[in-house]
Amino acid sequence: MTIDYCKTLLKEYWGYDGFRGIQEDIIKSILSGHDTLGLMPTGGGKSITFQVPALAMEGVCIVITPLIALMKDQVHHLRQVGIMASAIYTGMQKDDILRVLENCILGHTKLLYVSPERLGSQLFKVKLSHMKVSFITVDEAHCISQWGYDFRPSYLEISKIRELHPEVPVLALTATATPEVVDDIQDKLSLKAPNGRNLADEAFNVFRMSFARSNLAYIVCKTENKFYELVSQLSDCNASSIVYVRSRRHAREISHYLEEAGLSSTFYHAGLEAADKDRRQRDWQSGRTTIMVATNAFGMGIDKSNVRLVMHYDCPDSLEAYFQEAGRAGRDGQPARAVLLFNNSDRAKLLKRIGETFPEKDYVRDVYEDIAFYFQIATGDGYGVCRDFSLDDFCRKFGHFPVRVHSALQILQRAGYLEYSDETDNQARLRFLVNRESLYRLESVTPDEDRVIIALLRNYGGLFADYEFIDESLVASESGLQADYVHETLKALSRRGLVSFIPRRQAPQIRYLQRREDKQNVRLSKEVYDDRLEQYEKRIKAFVKYAQSDDTCRQKLLLEYFGEKVGKPCGQCDVCVRNNTEHDGKTVEDVERQIIAILANGDYHDVTELLKIHVPDWQLDKALEHLFCEEYVVREDCKIRLVATP
Repeated sequence: MTIDYCKTLLKEYWGYDGFRGIQEDIIKSILSGHDTLGLMPTGGGKSITFQVPALAMEGVCIVITPLIALMKDQVHHLRQVGIMASAIYTGMQKDDILRVLENCILGHTKLLYVSPERLGSQLFKVKLSHMKVSFITVDEAHCISQWGYDFRPSYLEISKIRELHPEVPVLALTATATPEVVDDIQDKLSLKAPNGRNLADEAFNVFRMSFARSNLAYIVCKTENKFYELVSQLSDCNASSIVYVRSRRHAREISHYLEEAGLSSTFYHAGLEAADKDRRQRDWQSGRTTIMVATNAFGMGIDKSNVRLVMHYDCPDSLEAYFQEAGRAGRDGQPARAVLLFNNSDRAKLLKRIGETFPEKDYVRDVYEDIAFYFQIATGDGYGVCRDFSLDDFCRKFGHFPVRVHSALQILQRAGYLEYSDETDNQARLRFLVNRESLYRLESVTPDEDRVIIALLRNYGGLFADYEFIDESLVASESGLQADYVHETLKALSRRGLVSFIPRRQAPQIRYLQRREDKQNVRLSKEVYDDRLEQYEKRIKAFVKYAQSDDTCRQKLLLEYFGEKVGKPCGQCDVCVRNNTEHDGKTVEDVERQIIAILANGDYHDVTELLKIHVPDWQLDKALEHLFCEEYVVREDCKIRLVATP
């Protein structure tokens, strides 16, 4: 396959005349059968780099991504243009998974999206060994690095998958990676250069796209009244916006306050029902809702190019997370802003997170022992035991604080003692207890019960043979009833013996990965604890430095953090606007003086006269804004006049 053929496909299916940035270099590398690492910022067009060659090459491209929203969205768009794509993710029925995998074996699929957790499934491995695979794409590749901000152990399964198809090239893609993480990605994926040496030995197939965003202004707004500043900036923007917060409660409260202030807002977090998430996302993407207040559960894989403003009400704990979230603004290339609201209490909170995320080793061992007492597991017992775990109940009984216990469990999991699933979601399950014929002859069901039954039959197969997972919010949407009412209706049908209904429950779980040890024998190695503590502390301090800095261009700080050397400042962040180190050394105050000189006679002047001041538009706008606010200058239509002298 040639790059010219790929350009033909690009035009035919995507409507673009040519590739941009490093897309063509990455595609050429994959077409040549080489392992490849692509570093591209959010909005850089990562999906094109694997979707186009997947279409051009023989076989199926396996796309590994943790983002279910991205899977569904990309599969939907690919199918709309006639490209056969499928996805496998948590919650699918076994029959559906088998059908998807068999289609891949038969050659009926060009792209198969899978979550990293799926890679450990024996069924998946067996079916994968029989597939003709063109190449493997690892999206969000920074997740494989223990030095990254979002390390996911399930990503380590990827190297085992490579063993099933050792000749197949791997394309690793990420939008956030420090030089240390880049090296770790290459090592963990065993990426090879064309000559057979490790890819880290030679940069031949490492392609980097500048992370600089000329249209995006990074701003740190230091304020003690965050909500006032939030409302002010969102009101001035009056366009599609995202507000990031740290907690579900905060997302709900801030959105409510914004609505009370007369702004169009909704909220999003991981605890919402699936149908509710989809509805809120659709409302925001379509423009029916302007502002999305969200935790970091929102945004990954969401394709909305015209976001004009991303604000961080609460601070993330790394520049990687901030850069990725801020980068969702202005993906259409038009001017946009990324605003961080920051004050002295934020600095204290960030530094406090270090101790909360890495409590003392003895404390971690105490939690391990208390959990054994909580579950009544004796020393030497417990291997493979899995129990529901109530964090609140545990903390109340043993006098712990939830945040520190959660962190201790994460450390024990990394050390291999326990597996802690804090968001285990046991979906509702249902089975009909009467056969289809008897169901159709029933005359005693109410109209609402009938609507619920019809919605179930339309959306789920096999309900007469066995239990099926169901989404109550989907049934509610299909039947036109409220979700709470659907839940009560299903319980009523169950009481009458027409269905067996097992309600959904969210139950965190703990599973013992080895026999219980005495706490003094719990080993927290340097790699598990000390090294990761050091890395986390570095990330926190780097973020604090970024937020507190007032003498270095924001974009320059960010790019240097990711190993990109830059020369001149961006000219549009808050530091550049304030200090204005560019453009003949003119400051905003200098521009104000020139404006006053032009307007000195007190007459009305056309605004266009100010263009004789040869400075960037942002600098002129800043100077005028100050003169208007201080009421030195007044405006009438397109004319301005000096009414007072500073």
